Amino acid sequence: MSAHTVTLDLSHTDAIDAVTAALATQGFGVLTTIDVRATLKAKLGEDVEDYTILGACNPALAHQALSTDPEIGLLLPCNVTVRQSGGHTLVQAVDPAELLAMAGDGGPQPAELAAVATDASARLHAALDSLTG
Repeated sequence: MSAHTVTLDLSHTDAIDAVTAALATQGFGVLTTIDVRATLKAKLGEDVEDYTILGACNPALAHQALSTDPEIGLLLPCNVTVRQSGGHTLVQAVDPAELLAMAGDGGPQPAELAAVATDASARLHAALDSLTG
């Protein structure tokens, strides 16, 4: 699976704040925040670098998608990761259009669903690209 990736010279916490704000400009809110580092430490005693998964949702796009196919909820929300790598912070977003294609049964997707996924992809890319520009 490919992901849209940007590299930031921000602390992990500052990057999460910046990503959350950038997502908001594209109509996404963060529904879930999973602190992978804290979870692995608590559950397994493992120490790993900072790693956070943000579950982003654009309510209008989610409503359109769910109205077309209720099973699309299996692919929601859109995940955005913020993690440390090589002294930098990497931010990666899933490509909803690619996820939709992977989840399909090989047949054509409804045009409305494909359009929503393409719109969500463009908005996620724009949000991440705004962090580096």
